[in-house]
Amino acid sequence: MGSLDVARAEVAFLVMYLNKAESRDKICRAIQYGAKFLSNGEPGPASQVDKSTSLARKVFRLLKYLNELHGLIAPAPKSTPLPIVLLGKAKNALVGTFLFLDQLVWAGRTGIYQNKERLELISRISLYCWMTGSFCTSLAEVSELGRLAASRRKLEREIRRLKQQGNPENAQLKEQKLVSVKQSHERTLSLVKASLDIVVAVGLLQLAPKTVTPRVTGALGFITSLISCYQLLPPPPASKPKSS
Repeated sequence: MGSLDVARAEVAFLVMYLNKAESRDKICRAIQYGAKFLSNGEPGPASQVDKSTSLARKVFRLLKYLNELHGLIAPAPKSTPLPIVLLGKAKNALVGTFLFLDQLVWAGRTGIYQNKERLELISRISLYCWMTGSFCTSLAEVSELGRLAASRRKLEREIRRLKQQGNPENAQLKEQKLVSVKQSHERTLSLVKASLDIVVAVGLLQLAPKTVTPRVTGALGFITSLISCYQLLPPPPASKPKSS
């Protein structure tokens, strides 16, 4: 029965993950950009998968701009420096605008809104908002990584001082250091994702078509989609202690 219990736990873990609309959206995003990489902008089955998946994903994002609106109006932690707060609020405003305009793009792609010229303009404005929002995220993550590094150096100095005085290692300080290292890893991953998303936006806007080709855009979009899928993973279920 041990293997059956493991299988049940793994299936429950997967169900918990797929119950999130955000998780399904990012899986579809990986399919979309994987198809874009394969098609390289040429017509064919992969290009059709790219377009149809892109349209399907927009349904997952209906009213999602409210999440960014909530982040925009929510008070920031008092310990956060003002420049980082402003970057975070700018990101919320820009990404929220992108998500709102993206719903108008969806209305146009489904035939509800039929002004093609205005639809193309709205689509480009939304992508510029996403690109600028990703840039703000990158700057904020760099700043937060600097704060974490300074905090970790302070903890290391305190741990060394206690050792030199012959005091036993402080478990609380060690725990704080481990938390700081974990947060640094998470923010580094977010920085990589946001930086790559800037290039993806450049590719979608065709600002550098000779350098950022559809294949490059697809490859980087696929990578950032996998990063998003990883970030959305729920914590693994805690193992139950064996009864004696």
